[in-house]
This record gives sequence, C-alpha cells and structure tokens, in this order.
Amino acid sequence: MSTPDELASVRYIVDDVAAAVHFYTTHLGFTLHTHPAPAFADVVRGPLRLLLSGPESSGARATPDDAGAPGRNRIHLLVDDLDTEIDQLRAAGLPFRSDVIAGPGGRQILLADPAGNLIELFEPAPR
Repeated sequence: MSTPDELASVRYIVDDVAAAVHFYTTHLGFTLHTHPAPAFADVVRGPLRLLLSGPESSGARATPDDAGAPGRNRIHLLVDDLDTEIDQLRAAGLPFRSDVIAGPGGRQILLADPAGNLIELFEPAPR
C-alpha cells in the first residue's frame, strides 16, 4: 500500500465512523488503512485515501456549523460495468440519489454513504 503522502486524500464528515468503514470496505472496494476508533478512520482505494471523520474528530470539529449538510462535491469512482454495480448495490439495499445519466464521456449514477455524502460511480464510454 502507498504511504499517505503518495495518495490524494479527501475528507468526508460522517455521523458514524464504523458504519462508514463498513459501507466503503464492503460495497465499494476500499481497504481499511487506519481506525483510531471511534473518531476517525481512513480507507484506501487505488490512489484515493478517504478520511472518514466522525463528530469527535478534529476534522469535524474544525468544520463550520453552517457546513453541516453533505456538500455537492463527490468522489468519482471508475467501474467496469455500471449495470452490474447498480444491481449489486441495490440488492444490498443501498440508496441511490439519481438515475443513470449518459453523456459522451460515459454513464454515471450517484450513491449516498450512510451520512449522505455522494459517490459517483462512472463507467467510461468505450473508446
């Protein structure tokens, strides 16, 4: 595994760190990097290090009160077969936040993590 300084890191503020770890490692192919429970964990997928900051973490405490709702930003994960991913995630009861959208670059759908943070699953168009 790469060291944290070789990865791009994104922080998501979550309500429940354990639930977020379970979500990302079970459903989206992330691996657990560290988990100093219960305030924080980080998970890794490829070059992405996702920082999961619970209410007790310094990252969450540094967030202004008016920024409490999940943002419009999202992580973008490439998938080989969007339809198969959707079927597997729906079978697991996970909530999608959009329908499939197709464009010249490919197809995408938005998924929400347990705290409402968005994940874009993207299947590139064939070249």
